[in-house]
Amino acid sequence: MPYFSHYPSPLGDLTLDSDGEHLTGLWFNPQKYHTAPLHGNRQEKNLPVFEQTRQWLDLYFNGRQPDFLPPLQMEGSGFRKAVWEILLGIPYGSTMTYGDIAQEIARQCGLKAMSAQAVGGAVGHNPISIIVPCHRVVGSNGSLTGYASGIDKKIKLLKIEKVDMSHFFIPRKGTAL
Repeated sequence: MPYFSHYPSPLGDLTLDSDGEHLTGLWFNPQKYHTAPLHGNRQEKNLPVFEQTRQWLDLYFNGRQPDFLPPLQMEGSGFRKAVWEILLGIPYGSTMTYGDIAQEIARQCGLKAMSAQAVGGAVGHNPISIIVPCHRVVGSNGSLTGYASGIDKKIKLLKIEKVDMSHFFIPRKGTAL
């Protein structure tokens, strides 16, 4: 049975999902690509994985880099999972471009090139926000585009990590707004 819980973050309420053992979802309410039906056949329950996730989030929102991950289980295509693995490798306080991720996926697959837009779709459908740090992905020109919970939250998360924001800008139009 699927389970859910809530976490009142300083940036807004978060919903946590679990299969009973793993964290399967984490998102702001509301979020553009919500991955689970709103409480449908899910049961609200306090689970050990939710306690671990709350501990991780407490550290993070207090400006400290967590040194552990709760057990994660992400459902998606092989391509999306490969992109999400790269996201997990982006260091705290750093950023990476969609193009950089596309180049890495192409290298891993033995291809000459990979679409940065395809990578953007996979990043945008990340089911475990913040812990799988899709907010650390930026446009190659410095655009802070592409965060399903809104550009304002992306900026606040990067500031929590003390990312130098001086070379980034907010796009005037686009899907992130």
